[in-house]
Amino acid sequence: MIRAIARRAGSGLVVLWAAATAAYLALLAAPGDTVDSIIGDGADRPQIRAQIIAEWNLDRPAVVQYLDYLWRAAQGDLGRSYLLQRPVRDVIGDQLAPTLKLAVAAAVFGVVLALILAVVTRGRWARRASSTAELVLVSTPPFLIGIVLLSVFSFRFGMFPVSGDRGWAALVLPAVTLGLPIAGVLAQVLRDGLDRALDEPFAVTARARGLTERSVLLRHGLRHSLLPAVTLLGWLSGVLIGGSVIIEQVFGRPGLGQVTLQAVSSSDMPVVLAVVVLAAAFFVVINTAADLAYLLIDPRLRRS
Repeated sequence: MIRAIARRAGSGLVVLWAAATAAYLALLAAPGDTVDSIIGDGADRPQIRAQIIAEWNLDRPAVVQYLDYLWRAAQGDLGRSYLLQRPVRDVIGDQLAPTLKLAVAAAVFGVVLALILAVVTRGRWARRASSTAELVLVSTPPFLIGIVLLSVFSFRFGMFPVSGDRGWAALVLPAVTLGLPIAGVLAQVLRDGLDRALDEPFAVTARARGLTERSVLLRHGLRHSLLPAVTLLGWLSGVLIGGSVIIEQVFGRPGLGQVTLQAVSSSDMPVVLAVVVLAAAFFVVINTAADLAYLLIDPRLRRS
């Protein structure tokens, strides 16, 4: 277990470095001038430009700036926002909690709904109806689902707030919007996994010992069907991160979505780099947890 964690930690560091480097090179190649981004709508005079270049060390070679950025990032220093003139750590920290709350709520809703659909829709007609609904959910853009939910439950019936982040009621529609496509994919994977697991020899042996079909399904089949679903955790993390940016805009919620869009539109490089590194770190943590979950779900992998 320790060796597995060490290997995953090493590969995770490589992923973080690659993500930070790719984002840095992409922003470096983007059109526009860094000094113009920092000045914004303020006074633009040669003295001010010279002061900005000296303050932000923009006169050094790009390679030196890149290495300096990696060194500071390794120490937890993400720099200072060009636009807000605040430490990036504070800018991200202020908006991280709402995004995490939305992502966790959407993940829990999606996983629970997928488990219910996979277990309950075992009959022929129930399977067909559920599979059709799941295909529709997966094929529909999340922002369109959010607009429909807003139109029905907020504007028409007034059951939930239209925007903001006040109380649990404001979290329901965004979490459902982000969680429905997740549930659609996971339910299909879990159902197929259950079908294969219930045809395995251990299921036949369990039935021969007198266990009911429900007991075989819940005690044995469901556990074995979790392996392919756990593999999708990496995809799930990407959907949660990317989807949160859009869903926060649709529902007018605070979070990293607002910060990211503002930083990209204003070429605020330190903030954009910090968001990319944070997303990569989240991806690494989720995939490491998935690899370790394999060992907990299937004891045979521990011996191999």
